[in-house]
Amino acid sequence: MRDLSVHPETLSQELLAWYDVHARQMPWRVGPGDRATGVRPDPYRIWLSEVMLQQTTVAAVKDYFERFTRRWPRVTDLAAAADADVMGEWAGLGYYARARNLLKCARVVTADHAGVFPDTYDGLIALPGIGPYTAAAISAIAFDRQETVLDGNVERVMARLHDEHTPLPGIKPVLKDHAAQLTPENRPGDYAQAVMDLGATICTPKSPACGICPWRAPCQARVEGTAAELPKKTPRKPKPTRLGYIYLARSSEGDWLLERRPDKGLLGGMLGWPGSDWNESPQEAPPFAANWRDLGAEVRHTFTHFHLILQVRVTELPLDFQLSAGQEIVKRHDFRPSDLPTVMRKAFDLVQAEMR
Repeated sequence: MRDLSVHPETLSQELLAWYDVHARQMPWRVGPGDRATGVRPDPYRIWLSEVMLQQTTVAAVKDYFERFTRRWPRVTDLAAAADADVMGEWAGLGYYARARNLLKCARVVTADHAGVFPDTYDGLIALPGIGPYTAAAISAIAFDRQETVLDGNVERVMARLHDEHTPLPGIKPVLKDHAAQLTPENRPGDYAQAVMDLGATICTPKSPACGICPWRAPCQARVEGTAAELPKKTPRKPKPTRLGYIYLARSSEGDWLLERRPDKGLLGGMLGWPGSDWNESPQEAPPFAANWRDLGAEVRHTFTHFHLILQVRVTELPLDFQLSAGQEIVKRHDFRPSDLPTVMRKAFDLVQAEMR
């Protein structure tokens, strides 16, 4: 790593000038032109977008964000929503603990802060589900606080700008220090979005467009020819594979048997098909005694820490079926496959295809 020869304030202003021209348009963002005229971002929309964007992409989030804000335009509206409705709208976005924390946070903001988000890092990080990155992002973008925002895009930009070769995650504190030195007092919210946009559109993981980068000249990795290999990462261990069984039962009228998963744990609080435990040697665990038919097909899905393979069983739901704890009968006209988590929707799609 070399010391940058350009003053940090100069770099920040160069990036802001680039952002003023090239800022991405997003449904939750107030662009630099509007901000210059005094339009301020809605903290609720910034918070919601930041929670949704964790572990996923802008393209995947846009439709979810627009549906949420049409249905619940204010944090008080979300706080008053039924848990099942929110979990249903979240289905398919993954990392379902975020949806549970979303509700907790909305209700705390409504009950304890009169529906107004705290405007400081310390106030924000005290809320449920808001960690250091999210607190910094909201306080910078929504309230123009001089906070250092460090996501994957910013880490990549900082590693290349300073030609840092120590692998992630160990290098994170150093990259945060670099990012902090560049965060300006003037327009820190626009700057935070500018450096994230730079990483997302120019300083990309593969084939960075160094020729049109506003930080081309001072970038040490470009000078050394190492940009494409940075940031380096500690190799991950291979993901294990877990197995299981999943059971789909439908009545003659087209009603389905589903099961609400416990609040804690994977897919917590979501509706899904009954099933066995997921491990290396699962035991069959049908939700009721019946002639369960082996569909002869597998559902394959990958979570953050493991791959999953599920064997699918199907049967007809008896007319005199008695519900057990956690089970629900969803009527045909109320059933929406889109309300299911992705792995559960894959099972439904598989069964639909086989039963046609």
